[in-house]
Amino acid sequence: MAQHGTGRDERLVLALPKGRILKAVAPLISHTGMAPARECLEGDSRKLRFSTQDPMVDVVRVRSFDVATFVASGGAQVGICGADVLAEFDYPEIYAPLDLGIGACRISVAQPADLPHDPQEWARWSDVRVATKYPAITRRFFAARGINASIVHLHGAMELAPMLGLSRLIVDLVDTGSTLRANGLKEVETISQVTSRLIVNRTALKTRPEQIADVIARFRAALAMAPAADTV
Repeated sequence: MAQHGTGRDERLVLALPKGRILKAVAPLISHTGMAPARECLEGDSRKLRFSTQDPMVDVVRVRSFDVATFVASGGAQVGICGADVLAEFDYPEIYAPLDLGIGACRISVAQPADLPHDPQEWARWSDVRVATKYPAITRRFFAARGINASIVHLHGAMELAPMLGLSRLIVDLVDTGSTLRANGLKEVETISQVTSRLIVNRTALKTRPEQIADVIARFRAALAMAPAADTV
C-alpha cells in the first residue's frame, strides 16, 4: 500500500461487524495483511478502534446494522456488511465490489407453524401486520404482491410477535431455522439469500483510488487463498 505518512487521519478505516460475522471473517482477514489485534477479533475488549498489521489501515468494530452507515457517511472508507443491510438501507454512496461468501443465510417470511400457508391466499389480502427489523425490505416484498405491510418495527425477538398478538407474520434473518421452530414458527417464503460483501465509500474510491484499489485487491487475493472452510 502506498505510504502517505503516519497520521491517524490519513489511515484507511475498515468497519467490521460485531458478533457472528466478525468470527467468520477473521480467517479471511488474516490473508489480507490487515488483521487487527486479537482483542478486536475475540470481541472482549471495550475498545472500538484498533490498529492492524498495516500501519495505514485501522479497524473499527461496530454493530452489523451500522457498518453501512459508517461507510456511506465516510466515517469508514471500506467495510464488511451483509447483503441484508445493503438492501435495507440502499445507500447510493456505497459500492459493493466483492461478495465474500461468508455468513450465508436468508431473509424469510415466517408464521405460526400451526397455521396453513396458501400462497394464493396472500393474493386476497389487502394488508398484513408484520414484525421485522427490515421495514424497507418487507414493504417492498409485500408491495410487489399488492399487499400493504403494516410494520411492527422490532430490533430483536421477532419470534415473540405472533404468539403475543403483535403481528400475523414476521420477516427475519434465518440460518438453520432452529430459533423459529423452537418458538412455534415455520419459514414460508424466502425473500432473498444473504452473504457478506466488501463495501466501499464511492467518494473515497475517487479521492483515494490507489489505496482503495489495493484493499479490494487484497481481499480478492485472500478469497483465492483462503480454504473453502474459511469462507462459509
